[in-house]
Amino acid sequence: MRVGILTGGGDCPGLNAVIRGIVKSASDDIEILGIKHGWQGLVTAEYRTLTDDDVEGIHIIGGTILGTSRTNPFSNDKLRQKVEDNIKALELDALIGIGGDDTLTVAAKLSSLGYRVIGVPKTIDNDVSNTDYTFGYHTAVNVGADAIDRLHSTARSHRRIVVVELMGRDAGWITLEAGLAAGAHLILIPEFPMTISEIVDYVHKRMKKHGYMVIALAEGFKPTELENVVGDKNEIDAFGHIRLGGIAHYLAEVIKDKTQYDTRSVVLGHLLRGGTPTAFDRILGTRFGVHAMELVIRKDFGRMVALKGGDIVSVPIEYGIATKKLVPYEYYRLAQIFFG
Repeated sequence: MRVGILTGGGDCPGLNAVIRGIVKSASDDIEILGIKHGWQGLVTAEYRTLTDDDVEGIHIIGGTILGTSRTNPFSNDKLRQKVEDNIKALELDALIGIGGDDTLTVAAKLSSLGYRVIGVPKTIDNDVSNTDYTFGYHTAVNVGADAIDRLHSTARSHRRIVVVELMGRDAGWITLEAGLAAGAHLILIPEFPMTISEIVDYVHKRMKKHGYMVIALAEGFKPTELENVVGDKNEIDAFGHIRLGGIAHYLAEVIKDKTQYDTRSVVLGHLLRGGTPTAFDRILGTRFGVHAMELVIRKDFGRMVALKGGDIVSVPIEYGIATKKLVPYEYYRLAQIFFG
């Protein structure tokens, strides 16, 4: 039996733990082909055979040993046909796609065409539905909280406002939990827009009482007055997403202009998704990988592994991409207690 595995979309801590879990739990009659550079590798037929020796110790390493890309093979018929042709040419009996909403969407489409596919949810934003957590998220929150912790001291020393931008296109999970853990004085996330006037009010109240402020905001946050999110509209990926970034700088300039307080911006960006995964993410990635291989062995295809409570289960791949898992108001209301 030949099983292909690939990692698509943005990298994140824990990907290598998944790869290791898949390879280590495969039975002796299964050959593992690691497809390079995500879906692009199935377009160009780039791969490497993976053995136990190849994955020894990789669970502690960030990124992905297979490489990744944001290629969308369903963006045109030519790419789709190449993927289908190469699945047959490589004689793949099953394919495990490890990725977020975009990667899982491609996996679901291939499954609907009759291919034997298993999905493993991966997103730094933790917004895949029907799983409690995705690996990499825990690491990102820890890194974000540590950075915000450090910015408190410099903001306090200089009687300054620091606006910290974290990842989160549609969902503000990282910003909310990192900000809450590190005591950010205002947390701004895509799910709950706020006007510039409301933000400035928070700033005035905080600065008059305490003399410094740290604001955590997600890259996808959009003040009510803005028509679009802040980003580079000239850079659009294969799935139609613009490259986000710059909301912290924009907001810092607005705050400085309206309040005259010394205001600086910091963009954490890819720092959140790089480096060594936490123990939680290593274990979750490992469990996801092992369960994905168990599904392959059982020939239970068209499924996505998921965390439910403390258990690893599986659901139809379509369930993972049905909706975005967004921060509920009840949780944001908890954070609001500590604003100011």
